Amino acid sequence: MKVKIAVDAMGGDYAPLVVVKGAELAVKENNDIEVLLIGREEVIRKYLGTRERIRIVPAQEVIDMDEPPVLSVKKKPASSINCGIKLLKDGQAEVFLSAGNTGAVVASATLFLRTIPGVERPGIAIIFPTIRGFCLLIDAGANIDPQPEHLLDYGIMGVAYAELILGKENPTVGLLNIGEEETKGPEFLKETLRLLKDTQLNFTGNIEGRDIFLGKCDVIVADGFVGNVALKVSESVAIAGGYLLKKHIKRGFLSKLGGLLLKPSLNRLKKELDYTEYGGAPLLGVNGNVIICHGSSSAKAVKNAIKVAKEVVDKKVNERIKQRLELKVKR
Repeated sequence: MKVKIAVDAMGGDYAPLVVVKGAELAVKENNDIEVLLIGREEVIRKYLGTRERIRIVPAQEVIDMDEPPVLSVKKKPASSINCGIKLLKDGQAEVFLSAGNTGAVVASATLFLRTIPGVERPGIAIIFPTIRGFCLLIDAGANIDPQPEHLLDYGIMGVAYAELILGKENPTVGLLNIGEEETKGPEFLKETLRLLKDTQLNFTGNIEGRDIFLGKCDVIVADGFVGNVALKVSESVAIAGGYLLKKHIKRGFLSKLGGLLLKPSLNRLKKELDYTEYGGAPLLGVNGNVIICHGSSSAKAVKNAIKVAKEVVDKKVNERIKQRLELKVKR
């Protein structure tokens, strides 16, 4: 059976061109998927070169990136985001993917799909490369005003994802804070710490921002505001680091020669730090498979996000989350 993946063709800074091309790349690489491109049919047709395992689902309304999320979801019922979520709810697709307005995707998914029983708020999970492999950070922006119980859910959902997708056995969990001491941070983080300690999770305590890329733990729990800031800072550091490295390599003959010798290693490093390699981020906690992509996603990023979408379906991530909710209670 082919996995049906609903894709918001109108979402993202460079939509629909890069979304359509990303879908075409995805179906060429994987014979086990079918893509439903949702959006303005007359616009999508201009860029679609192949119809093999790609079908257009018309949706005339578009939620722009700067529109207020909840209001736009209600005011534009026929938007590509709402149509994609409803396809998922009705069983006409097994996963929905969008690079559009993140808040609108979260609002629509929460409104129409509801959350998994036992989970109050969904969270966006982001994969980070570290010196010890990969780690998962949750939440990266879905819930910027969370309660301690929400962060507890993030830890449990992150563990389920890390087990299935990252192949981590009994993954370690850390709480992102301003210091390792239990007395550090605002009250809601102190309460979160107490909740996480009183579970079956392999909880290691507080971690600091500098610990993320050192691989100090497998799953990093954060509130959406801080998690999103950490994500954006890491993206800018990767871009600035590449720019400064090129700048210094061009300064002299020996530097250029050294850069030439190091080029294969630098290319591998660039690939490891490139967010487009990891595709999309799952919105964990909603009662359906939803993948959120970076607004500036390229065709390559969309293609890889579709790959992630299929993996989430194949490995039944939501079923594992439901099983792992038992970890809330300490033995």
